[in-house]
Amino acid sequence: MPNRLAKESSPYLLQHADNPVDWYPWGDEAFALARETGKPILLSIGYSACHWCHVMAHESFEDDAIAKLMNEMFVNIKVDREERPDVDKIYQTAHQLITQRAGGWPLTMFLDGDDQRPFFGGTYFPNEARYGMPAFGDLLQKISTYYAENRDDVRQQSARIVDVFKRIEPGPAEEGKALDDAPFAKVRETLEQTFDREFGGFGSAPKFPHPTTIDRLLRHWRSTANATEPDVEALFMAALTLARMAEGGLFDHVGGGFYRYSVDRHWQIPHFEKMLYDNGPLLAIYAQAAIATGEKLFTAAANATADWMLADMRDDNGGFYATRDADSEGHEGLYYLWDPHEAEALLGDDYEVFARRFGLNQDANFEGRWHLTVREQITDDEAEVIERAKQTLLMQRATRVAPGRDEKQLTSWNALAIRGLAIAGRALERTDLIDAASDAVDFLRRELIRDGRLYASHKDGETRFAAYLDDHAFLLDAVLELLQARWNSGHLEFAQQLAELLLEFYEDAEHGGFWFTANDSEQLIHRTKPLADEAVPSGNGIAAYALQRLGFLLGETRYLVAAENTLRAAWRAIEEYPHGHVSLLTALEEYLEHPEIIVIRGAADEIGRWRDSAAKLYAPRRLVFAIPGDEAGLPGALAERKPIDGETLAYRCVGTHCEMPVTSWEALAGQLAESSNQSTG
Repeated sequence: MPNRLAKESSPYLLQHADNPVDWYPWGDEAFALARETGKPILLSIGYSACHWCHVMAHESFEDDAIAKLMNEMFVNIKVDREERPDVDKIYQTAHQLITQRAGGWPLTMFLDGDDQRPFFGGTYFPNEARYGMPAFGDLLQKISTYYAENRDDVRQQSARIVDVFKRIEPGPAEEGKALDDAPFAKVRETLEQTFDREFGGFGSAPKFPHPTTIDRLLRHWRSTANATEPDVEALFMAALTLARMAEGGLFDHVGGGFYRYSVDRHWQIPHFEKMLYDNGPLLAIYAQAAIATGEKLFTAAANATADWMLADMRDDNGGFYATRDADSEGHEGLYYLWDPHEAEALLGDDYEVFARRFGLNQDANFEGRWHLTVREQITDDEAEVIERAKQTLLMQRATRVAPGRDEKQLTSWNALAIRGLAIAGRALERTDLIDAASDAVDFLRRELIRDGRLYASHKDGETRFAAYLDDHAFLLDAVLELLQARWNSGHLEFAQQLAELLLEFYEDAEHGGFWFTANDSEQLIHRTKPLADEAVPSGNGIAAYALQRLGFLLGETRYLVAAENTLRAAWRAIEEYPHGHVSLLTALEEYLEHPEIIVIRGAADEIGRWRDSAAKLYAPRRLVFAIPGDEAGLPGALAERKPIDGETLAYRCVGTHCEMPVTSWEALAGQLAESSNQSTG
């Protein structure tokens, strides 16, 4: 008989709807039962594409004996971390405080039934004692006994943990302190120390792509490009990392798109899940790197990633799905692996070139099968063979049982996709990507706005969960990128709406920065103000960055003040650990060296030509908006950027300083060249 999760829309929760465990979703019903029965809460957090979540489910949650123990001793709550990142953030932090180890998924936490405060936890627990961990059934009995016999100790311990929550928030900058550029040198030094000079990336296995870090290096290189000693080492670190990822097993060489991370130092064998939140930022950084370097490999990776997103992750409503699972038919990566005999039969005369290129003529590299990675360079004449072979294998792969796809549509992850598509559309000169980005924004405006408020998740026609900081910040940033690819006054109004929601419901007006949840959201045991980058950029970093840009564009000082207050609130964290706060560093960069904003007015064809020419340059601190001359009623400072006598003209501003408009592309190109030649240090 299905449990209560059968009424949920989350694919992850529905995966557990037929468990013998009496699961509850997070909510008052479960909390009331825990208080009534005096039982502790067993909180299990995961997501649909999580391999070890599947393992623990099969070993324990589908086992009748273990389920019996869980049902007798605990109130059991299952949470999809993609729907409730607010809950996940709190208990991941609690896990780190309790165990002094990094968290992850599945997250298994034991909470006081009276107040949901944690007192013990871990991640994956096996059904039998191994890996130095106890058997899950034995652990359940010990936790239940301890809770029953030591309630006072449990309450004291959980109270201390909650108290620590309040004390671990980093302090703000000293009053009157001038924010400076010292963190940039520190993060640059740290990245060089941890850089793998042979294979790219940072640290050893496992290796994650970290697009925010690569973006930091490209920005640093560009800021020094015209200095006496340009930082070519920063460019080298970024380019080598991007090249090794695109040529290695982290990239799907047949279908496009990137997997979650590499289990080895060499980028050869990935964890095979594909996440929208990885691919959106990676699409953006590869497109930007292609402009910065002219490297064809980066262009190809960006195009293939975009193609995969449009073909496999896009819904008919214009929004994008969340994830592709790592597993199919009970085996990780099976969908993506090849046997040389199968490939040879399919490719015929093309096989020899393809095999040399991707290692099918070498030993198997994953559980007796072959995962494609670039092993040998090819000639220009052989490139056509490779592309033809890829299409043949792609058609064959489509006949296999595909990994599961989590088809909920998350606002924040859609925003990352929109941003990537908008940037790539400009860089690669692909209007189809700009179309897709625009359609996705329209989908979010249509389906994820209710009564003037933004929501976080959409699935099967149902919109749920009040939006979080990331939803607003990422979407504001994405819309500003899209406006540079294609002007739409309705989208500008949407950007303003998002900015106002941030200030009204999320800003810590007293101390600066933004809370992760709105001031009228569910009150949990702690209200977080996340500053550090994680798998996705920091919501505070992106909020400060995007509000600054919108503030300068419109001349809206409230946005500029909120951005500065965020940087001040986060200053000690930035100073002490800059490589963990790269998104905030990018906001700091544009606080110290204001962004350059170009507004072009005139006939649509002509302003489009000027905009597209400007987009061919890698200038990360430059924003270019092409606004038709007949566009009326523009807000704020934009109202002053008027067309004159039907001429095409461009206004250039750096921060609050604006120059006289120019009336020719040659004059604008001269301004752009001059600004590009000015080192920002």
